[in-house]
This record gives sequence, structure tokens and C-alpha cells, in this order.
Amino acid sequence: MLKGHLDAIVLAALEAGPAHGYAIIETIKSRSAGAFDLPEGTVYPALHRLEQAGLLSSAWTPPPGGRRRRVYSLTKAGTAALAEKRKAWGRFSQAVQTSLGGGRAWPA
Repeated sequence: MLKGHLDAIVLAALEAGPAHGYAIIETIKSRSAGAFDLPEGTVYPALHRLEQAGLLSSAWTPPPGGRRRRVYSLTKAGTAALAEKRKAWGRFSQAVQTSLGGGRAWPA
């Protein structure tokens, strides 16, 4: 069920501000109450794909006393894409809800 929605979920995780990959994974897990406990092998390719599409930017930052991390940020295009994905999700979820309810809002 996550297929096709991962990009929107990753973009939404960065809406509050820049974050490194592990923090993004933890944000997604926390926001979904543990339902989306995504492996790095799922999230990092999405981050790279979104950056190549111009929806994210990244920079290496050296944290004090630790190793450097790649921090991702939404671009203006990423913010616009997230808004569009939210609209599309609203239309889709309403259609599913109506379909499951036999033509009326579900649960009836």
C-alpha cells in the first residue's frame, strides 16, 4: 500500500526542516505510530531520486564531535510537489472511502 506514496511521505517528513537520513526514517516511523518502519534501503534511494528531480537539496554537515552527515532540505519545487501530492491523496482517499461505503461516506 505504500507503493506510490513513499515520495510524499518523505517530502512531508522534511516539511518541518532539514534532516539527515536516519532522522527522516525516525520521523516517518514516529508519525505513522510505527506502521512505517522503513529500512535505509528504501528511504535513501527515494532521497536520491527526489534530489535528482529537484525536490530536495542536500549538503554534508560536520556535527560537533561526530561524523559528517548528509542533510536534506525541501526545495521550493519540493514544497509545491508536496502540496500537489496532498491534494491528490485527498481526492484518492475520498474516492476509496466512498467506494468502500457503497456510494456514501464511510463509515456510514
